[in-house]
Amino acid sequence: MRVVIQCVSEASVRIDGQIYSQIQQGLLILLGIEHSDTEKDVEWISKKIVNLRIFSDENNHMNKSVIDIKGQLLVVSQFTLYGKTKKGNRPSFINAAPPNVAMPLYQALVKRLKVDSQNKILTGKFGANMQVMLCNDGPVTLIIDSKNKE
Repeated sequence: MRVVIQCVSEASVRIDGQIYSQIQQGLLILLGIEHSDTEKDVEWISKKIVNLRIFSDENNHMNKSVIDIKGQLLVVSQFTLYGKTKKGNRPSFINAAPPNVAMPLYQALVKRLKVDSQNKILTGKFGANMQVMLCNDGPVTLIIDSKNKE
């Protein structure tokens, strides 16, 4: 499981020109799921996301988590996070899980984030063509992979 996490002052998802989800200060989470991901990946990555101290405190040091600031979370599925570009110019998405595998894990992460953060979780629409807009705060952007725990 791979996520790109961005601290945002605001973010939204539009589908067919209409706002589908919108948050203020918090985290935009782009989520990629691969074939071998399991509930263990969901649990690990959820705990990591909600406890990351990546928001500024009163001294402008990264010491606060999304829980500490009572921030909002927006989760957007993005299979292209598993795109391979080694050969040619057209990415291969062979490592991305198919929808029948990815959808239940996507839903499980949304539920787990709700429990771990004690906050409402907003989402994009799985499999839809979405336009994601954000104001990256900091800017702070991290990539976390449950198979490569660095």
